[in-house]
Amino acid sequence: MKVTPWRNVKTWQCYGCGDICCSSPIVPLTLDEWLKITGKFGPEYTEFNISGFYLKHGPNGCIFRFRIGDKYLCLIQDIKPKACKLWPFKIYRKPLYGFANDALFTYGGENFYVYLDTKCKGITYGKPSEELTKKIIPELIEIMLDKREEQVYSTGRFPIKAKTFGVIYL
Repeated sequence: MKVTPWRNVKTWQCYGCGDICCSSPIVPLTLDEWLKITGKFGPEYTEFNISGFYLKHGPNGCIFRFRIGDKYLCLIQDIKPKACKLWPFKIYRKPLYGFANDALFTYGGENFYVYLDTKCKGITYGKPSEELTKKIIPELIEIMLDKREEQVYSTGRFPIKAKTFGVIYL
């Protein structure tokens, strides 16, 4: 995996391509996420082994990925796993990938090291924008810290929303 520190990124936007994020064969779930998903859909939509719980992966990627036109939407947006919410961002308490100065982001008096997976097509490189530094990254840190669930700035902005199993609300 190739990453870049957030200071190399002008902005980021989800285009709903579903190429990398929704095709990962391993999407870890917390126990709470597993309980919500299995409670709503049944255990057949998840997998588990000695190392944890995971979303089931279908032949074409995430089994909750829904295509509408040229976009892919998440059918479990209301209970989307934290791993999915955070992608392509990687947020740590220590600089795991180096570039400590460029990855350092201070929020709420705490230091975090923020990187982005360079495979994501939604990255625009350059001087960080105000939206990235004041809205997107703070929202993702709050999600990482379980201080927030709802995504506003760190998710795709589409004129339609997908709800569980294809019921579309305009």
